Amino acid sequence: MVIKYALPLQPVRTATTVYKNPFLLLLTICVLLLPAAHAETDPRAIALIKAARAQIGVTRIYDGSYTRLSYPNGDVAPERGVCSDVIIRAYRQAFGHDLQQEIHRDMKQAFSAYPRHWGLKTTDANIDHRRVPNLQTFFTRHGARLQNKSAPDYRPGDLVTQTVAERLPHIVIVSDKRSADGQRYLVIHNIGAGAQEEDSLFKFPITGHYRYFP
Repeated sequence: MVIKYALPLQPVRTATTVYKNPFLLLLTICVLLLPAAHAETDPRAIALIKAARAQIGVTRIYDGSYTRLSYPNGDVAPERGVCSDVIIRAYRQAFGHDLQQEIHRDMKQAFSAYPRHWGLKTTDANIDHRRVPNLQTFFTRHGARLQNKSAPDYRPGDLVTQTVAERLPHIVIVSDKRSADGQRYLVIHNIGAGAQEEDSLFKFPITGHYRYFP
């Protein structure tokens, strides 16, 4: 008995079929290269980014002047600050986590572990937490340091330190928005014109990569 099918059977698309079809091969490669979905971003990272982004348009001035601060939760006027203030304010707003207090306590316990670039002989809660090398030391001591690799290794909410103008330490928060070409994430920082969200993750030499969620 011969059975006749009303519709022709569709060929099975095997791996060989895909490789022989240039269109299917290109489509497969594009899908594999798509960036991770926003939904997969750690909620803590999203909260940190939101807190950093909220500073855009508020902090409009770069001002690194030494200022006497209250303690804990001391801050300069919100319309001014430096790159580290973006980080400090974001952690306070997102998590209620005060890096001024955390770094001051850690430095009191292990002062010799911190850089001596400024000739200090003791802690100074007015400025210690606002210095990028101190932030780097604190994050490293708390197990947050990661290896510097390629663009896919940098995730939203990560902290990245850089060297600007060959000698100036700088710190940024990695955004969840991507560059126009889709190849890397933007960063949120204050590099001289207030808090901004810009495509500068790889514009300057990277000196550190951290992922810190209290």
